[in-house]
Amino acid sequence: MKPRAAFAHIAESDARRRDLRRMRTIATLLLLLMIAIYILTAAFERHWPGLGYVRAFAEAGMVGACADWFAVVALFRHPLGIPIPHTAIIPSNKARIGPALGRFITNNFLDVRVAHERLAHVDIVGKVATWLNTPVTRGRILDAVQQALPRILQTIPDPAMQDFLAGVVRYGIESVPAAPLASRVLSVLWAGGAAEQALDRAIVFAEVSLARQKDVIGQKVAEHTYRWVPAWVDRIIADRVMNGLLTTLRELRDPAHPWRIELQKAVEKLITDLATDPEMFAAGEGIKADLLANPLFMEQGRVLWTEIETALRSEIPARTKMIADALDMALRGLGAWLEHDPARRARLNRRIRLTLLRVLLPRRAEIGAYVTQVVNNWDTATLVERIELQVGKDLQFIRINGTIVGGLVGLIIFTVSQWIAWP
Repeated sequence: MKPRAAFAHIAESDARRRDLRRMRTIATLLLLLMIAIYILTAAFERHWPGLGYVRAFAEAGMVGACADWFAVVALFRHPLGIPIPHTAIIPSNKARIGPALGRFITNNFLDVRVAHERLAHVDIVGKVATWLNTPVTRGRILDAVQQALPRILQTIPDPAMQDFLAGVVRYGIESVPAAPLASRVLSVLWAGGAAEQALDRAIVFAEVSLARQKDVIGQKVAEHTYRWVPAWVDRIIADRVMNGLLTTLRELRDPAHPWRIELQKAVEKLITDLATDPEMFAAGEGIKADLLANPLFMEQGRVLWTEIETALRSEIPARTKMIADALDMALRGLGAWLEHDPARRARLNRRIRLTLLRVLLPRRAEIGAYVTQVVNNWDTATLVERIELQVGKDLQFIRINGTIVGGLVGLIIFTVSQWIAWP
């Protein structure tokens, strides 16, 4: 199936051909009308002398129509197929048109000053926002995504994607220093209170676990005392051990407890050492290298992709509507985000303009050479057709205007001649 853009191009070309044929027919019929008027007025002028003015108009109109027809046809081909010199101008100069068009685009459209002035007045972000805020546009994007997702899943090569995903993960791990990263993560956790909360939960868990294992602890104490020690003494020892542990755990809930203060100092020192100590840095890189050298690492990457692919193949077809709704909401949000903040829009426009200028202007000569190559690769018939489709309709207006203006000039000349010859 041909892309939507190809269909639009074909439809536009067909419309231009219809317009060209219609205007060519009108211009030709106007010439035939002048011929018919001239014949009739020439036949009946001796009976009605006033028809001489009409005959003069028709006669001059025929001359103007024929002259302009010759001029228009001579641009694209030999009139009536006769190889008259200086006709078929475009086919005869095909070798010069391509380079001239390339130079014209390079010097006039990609000139530094002109490009700056033109892009400075183009609201690229505003146009994108308006485009995204149009329901028809979003519908086309959603249709394209819904049609493309199943095909993309079907064309993904499993082994290559597994290796690619493992390689990406490996490159990401290699490019990030382990110790500074651990320092930042630990700093965020500690500053946000997550580590303190985890410690509180661990203390509560230890208390509950000790209370549940009271009998087991008593049994262990009895097993490790002398046989001659009475059982009631073992229970007293076990109870005191339990009470001491539980009391210590309850005291540790207080943030001002000395042990917790010492723990906080130790964690803060560890955060600093991870970020600045060369030995910590080297140790972190060594651990990372050992991890990457482990064959299980690449295998885990392949397993991860297998799980992701299985989930995609099973979930995406069933959740197409949900994905489309989420994408539609995202596109609407992006359109609103681009449109409602003039300062942000101006900033983005400036960055886009700078990017375009940096990309296009250094390649001015390459773009001009590309245009030249494309035109040179067209055969003569294609070149003539494309140029004629672009300007042929307007050139037929020249024939029409030549017929009317020529007739009026002939009428004026005939009138002045009659006035001069008046006795």
